[in-house]
Amino acid sequence: MKTATLSIRLDNDLDRLLGKASRQAGRSRSEVARDALRRQLRLTQFETIRRRMMPFAEARGFLTDEDVFAKIT
Repeated sequence: MKTATLSIRLDNDLDRLLGKASRQAGRSRSEVARDALRRQLRLTQFETIRRRMMPFAEARGFLTDEDVFAKIT
């Protein structure tokens, strides 16, 4: 697998939180940061798709998550 390197600056609080999460998980800081970045990017992708789909859902009467759940259960 080809990899790339990313350098970022962390404020002291974020650096401390990353170190603590890394120790608790028994994983490297890079692994924890990669996973956090991956989750955030997927969440952003989901929110973008959701925003694009909302007009179509609303036109069909789906205004809330509960409306969707009621239909599929």
